[in-house]
This record gives sequence, C-alpha cells and structure tokens, in this order.
Amino acid sequence: MVTRNTKPYDLEDRTFAFARQVIDFLNHVPKNLANVELSKQLVRSSGSVGANYIEANEALSKKDFIMRIKICRKEAKESRYWLKLIGCLEEFEEERQNLVQESTELMKIFGAILEKTSTKS
Repeated sequence: MVTRNTKPYDLEDRTFAFARQVIDFLNHVPKNLANVELSKQLVRSSGSVGANYIEANEALSKKDFIMRIKICRKEAKESRYWLKLIGCLEEFEEERQNLVQESTELMKIFGAILEKTSTKS
C-alpha cells in the first residue's frame, strides 16, 4: 500500500520546495528599492501556495476545499507575476525562468484539481 508520504513527489513537498527555491533565488537578487518591495510580495505569495494547499487538505467541506485550491492557483499566478517583474543578474536568469515555469505548472495542477473537483457530485 502506498501512502501519501511515500509518493515520489508529494504536492505538499513540491509547494514547499517552490517556496524554498524562491527564497534561495532572492538571496541572489540585487538589493535596490524596487527589488526589496517585489521580494516581499514574492516571498508572501510563494509561501502562500503551500500553506493554502495544506489548509485545503484539512478542509471541513468540499466548498472549503475548492476555495483553498482556488487561492493556491491565485497565489501561484501572483508568484509568477512577481518573478517576471523582479530584476536579477544575468547569471540568475535561468533560475528565474525555472521558477516562472514551476509557478505555471503549479497553476495548471491546481486548475486541474479544481476541474476534477467541480465535475464530481
């Protein structure tokens, strides 16, 4: 029997890794006025993806679950926006693009969860 903790890549682990990678990336971003403010927003939104997914897993109702998953998708989309805005050195551009790709994939995953959940009675 396979439990959630033994899956090769659990979504809770993936959202945690995303937030962790964002924080690591931000340690390489130049500290100017714009980037400091953008970094604050990015830390909040990237961490919120996983936090809301954990809340969704503990939802008390289907309606609560759907609301939390919608928030996950929204926060992943917001993270992608901040990642595109923030200025980074050329040497970290690939890392930024990987994070943009991961936020896009998370948006799609949460969208698929919403679609499946909404079609079930």
